[in-house]
Amino acid sequence: MESKKWGIVGGGMMGMTLAHRLAQQGHKVTVYESAPELGGLVSPWKMPVQTADGIKDIEWDKFYHVILLSDFYTRGILKDIDVDDKIEWVETKTGFYIEGKLHSMSDTVEFLKFPTLNLIDKFRLGLTILVASRIKDWKKLEKIPLTDWLKKWSGANTYNKIWLPLLRAKLGDSYQRTSAVFIWATIQRLYGARRSGLKKEMFGFVKGGYKTVIESFTNTLLTEGVTVRTNTTVKEVKTGADNKPLIQLIDDSVESFDEVIVTLPSSVSARLCTGLSPNEVKRLNEVEYLGVICVAVLLDRSISDFYITNITDSRFPFTGVIEMSALVNKDYLGGYALVYLPKYVVSDDPLFDQSDEEIRNYFISNFKNMYPWLTDSNLKFVGVAKAKHVITVARLNYSELLPDIRTSVPNVYIVNTSHIKDGTLNVNETVKVAETKLEEILKG
Repeated sequence: MESKKWGIVGGGMMGMTLAHRLAQQGHKVTVYESAPELGGLVSPWKMPVQTADGIKDIEWDKFYHVILLSDFYTRGILKDIDVDDKIEWVETKTGFYIEGKLHSMSDTVEFLKFPTLNLIDKFRLGLTILVASRIKDWKKLEKIPLTDWLKKWSGANTYNKIWLPLLRAKLGDSYQRTSAVFIWATIQRLYGARRSGLKKEMFGFVKGGYKTVIESFTNTLLTEGVTVRTNTTVKEVKTGADNKPLIQLIDDSVESFDEVIVTLPSSVSARLCTGLSPNEVKRLNEVEYLGVICVAVLLDRSISDFYITNITDSRFPFTGVIEMSALVNKDYLGGYALVYLPKYVVSDDPLFDQSDEEIRNYFISNFKNMYPWLTDSNLKFVGVAKAKHVITVARLNYSELLPDIRTSVPNVYIVNTSHIKDGTLNVNETVKVAETKLEEILKG
C-alpha cells in the first residue's frame, strides 16, 4: 500500500485510534487537538482537596467511564498500548431511588422483591429485556418509536413507573423522537458478556483511570512516528490548488495532506469544512446532540454500595448517581469516595449558561435532599464538567439520515460518534466506529 500523508482533526479516542491504525500501515500522520492534551471526553482532571498537610490533588476522569468484558474494541486498543494488564474487574450493584428510598436490583431475588411493580409487571419487564437481548436485526427497530416498543412489551404501569423516568433522565424530551434502537443497544451492551460466553458481567477500569490510557496511547503514537499537535486549533479544512486537502490553523498557517479525517461533532465539522454541498451541510446540521453537565464530588465516606443508582423521581436534576468508588478502590482516589452526578440536556440548554457555582449549588442541594445525612464537611471537592456534543439522538430511520463519511471535498472525510448507529455512546462504540469506518475509507 502506498504511504500517504494523513491529517486527523480531533485528538479524542476516535482520532487517536485512526492515527494508530494508519501509522501501523506505514502512513505519515499528524493529529491536531485544540486542548493541551489528547483524550477529549476521556480526559482526566485534578481535584484539589484540602488536607492537614496542604492541598492534595486527586486525579481521575472528568466524566465517568467503565469497561465491560464484552468491550472487545476497547480491550484491543488497550492491549496495543500495553495497558491491558492494568485493567481491574469488579462485580458491582445497581440501585433504584424510588419515593425517597434506595432499593437494590442487583440479582434475581432483589428483582422479585422490587417495590412499585406487581408480579405481572415484573414478568413483563423481564420479558422486555429478554426480547431485546435476542433481537438480531436492529434495522427494523429504527422504524419503531422507543415509547411504542416499550409500552408494547412492558405494559403501561412498568413503562410509567420504570422506563419513562429513566428515559427522561437519559434523553430529556428527545426520548419522544428516539427509535427503539436506543433501548435495544443499551440492553445488548449490558448482556454482551453473557452472549459472548463469559461467566460474569463485570465492570472494569484501568489503574490510574483514563490518564493512564491517554499517556500510554500518546507514547505509542509518538513511537509510531505520529506527529501530535496539541494546543492547536484548526480554523478550516479546504482544497488546495493541487486538489489536495489543506488544514488551515487559527494562526493562518497551512499544511497540505493527501487525506484528511475530521472527527469533530457534525455541526462543527460542517462549519470547518468549506466546499461541502448544501445537502451535506443540511444533513450534518440536522444531527441532534445531547450534551452533559456532570458534577463530580469527592466525599470522606461512601454513600451506598451501588455503582449506579437510577432515579425515578423527576424532582432531581441529575440523571442518576454514579459512585465510581463502588468500582474503583479508594486507594486510587486518595482514600476518598468519588461520585458523579450527570444531567443530559440539549446542547443549547440554558443550564450551560449558568456559572459553575450556580450549577454546584443546584446539584449539591438536591444531592443532600437525596442523602439527608450529608453535610458540607463530608464534601471535600465539588467540580463541574460540561460538554455540549456528547450523545446523538437516534431518531426514527436514523441510519438513513446520516451523511456519508466521504464528503464532496476531495479526500476529506467526516467520521465521528454520530456514526454509532446500532449502539449507545461509550468508548467501545467510539473505537469501533474508528476501526470500521477507516476500513471503508482505505477500501476506496
